[in-house]
Amino acid sequence: MTSTLRTLTVPLDVDSSSGGLPSFLVRDDVLCWSRRENGLVGFGELERFTATGPDRFLEADIWWRHLVIEADITDPLEIPGTGPVAFGSFAFSKTSPFESRLILPEIVVGIRDGQSWLTQLTLDDVELTEAGALTALAGWLSPADGESEERESEDGELTAAGGSGVGHPTNSQLLSFRTLITTTNASQLGDGKVTLESGSLSEADWMQAVADGVTEIRTGRLEKLVLARDVVATLPDGVNAAQVLRQLASRYRECWTYGVDGLVGATPEMLIQVEGRTAQARVLAGTLDRRDAVGMDGSPMEYAERVLAGSEKQRHEHEIAIQSLTTQLAPFSEAMNAHSEPFILELPNVWHLASDVKAELADIEGHVPTCLALINALHPTAAVCGTPTLVAGELIRELEHMDRGPYAGPVGWLDAAGNGEWGIALRGAIIESPNTVRLYAGCGIVEGSVPEAELAETWAKFRPMLESLGISR
Repeated sequence: MTSTLRTLTVPLDVDSSSGGLPSFLVRDDVLCWSRRENGLVGFGELERFTATGPDRFLEADIWWRHLVIEADITDPLEIPGTGPVAFGSFAFSKTSPFESRLILPEIVVGIRDGQSWLTQLTLDDVELTEAGALTALAGWLSPADGESEERESEDGELTAAGGSGVGHPTNSQLLSFRTLITTTNASQLGDGKVTLESGSLSEADWMQAVADGVTEIRTGRLEKLVLARDVVATLPDGVNAAQVLRQLASRYRECWTYGVDGLVGATPEMLIQVEGRTAQARVLAGTLDRRDAVGMDGSPMEYAERVLAGSEKQRHEHEIAIQSLTTQLAPFSEAMNAHSEPFILELPNVWHLASDVKAELADIEGHVPTCLALINALHPTAAVCGTPTLVAGELIRELEHMDRGPYAGPVGWLDAAGNGEWGIALRGAIIESPNTVRLYAGCGIVEGSVPEAELAETWAKFRPMLESLGISR
């Protein structure tokens, strides 16, 4: 690529009553990273980078730095997520044929701590203006069939991008577009018969894999193993990706809702967040289905404290995950702190034992490590692979009988200033065709694991995606 990247970021007036960032989730091909109505939404694609193999993170890092180092950036806000931004999804395994990717969008809408903005990106020699950026956004928010339908808003008539009728769209006109598309998408849910089938392994075969994993742990080869399984949902009336993302963003506000190239989900686990020289992570290990608390003595949270925090098995699994992260992050940090005691993270479907880790990044040979360099060192953590990593990775490939693809791999975004947020692609699925979705869920296996209990845990973890697809089980 020889063209120079140019970007323009301008403030965007987003009505706080409009639902925040999820109200921009109006297209099935949208790029998404959202939590508590904040985050980033991307439209279109200017450029993409793909890679496979063990060097996929470093190759992507080199590509991104090459792209932005000579970029012409107009960014008066200069906060994380403004200026050039790429969305990314990476394969879990270095042996996977899945193409890890960074995608450079044409338009990005961001909301953060009460500030909203719009960034237009181009590789062409065209003038970037605020009016042009707003018109381009309106084009992406207009009806997907591309027809120039006129829509009535409180400010008058608004034609589709390129039409005549207004100079450039106002905030309320953009809101009317978003409302129109959201309502249309929601009304397209049909009544066809939905099927749900086992994927690579039947339930019985997967429980046998768990038992085999426990046997390996008892030999002393490894301490922990994370085993995943997949199920395939078929929806005759079609998969509405935008509706799925809106459902996840609404129900799982404490999670990070992500959407990249058909990979969708709401992860509770932050692999690494970088803002300037500060890096943060959220580590989860230890899970309890909230349905298990029904009929139990005491309050639900008291039950969670007793069963999770009071369980030697759960605490051991959590400690392994914390040690895995902090050991790998330490060489890049000049100071680090973590919760001395894990806390209970309460989600609509489960409780988790959780710990937050914060580090001040070290200046190494005049440079602070980029988020992709950190990911290269951190992934895969014990929370999604096991420990020791190499032994666990080999056993996963032997026992799971599937390629995880991007499941449990890093997913998120980065900007030109070195900031970024990368979660682990959990509680998610891959939309494989207009009518089929492959869902994934995994469990941490330790010496005390019981196959039947681990199977039940996978169904608890499938629940966010099943609910967002309108499937009850």
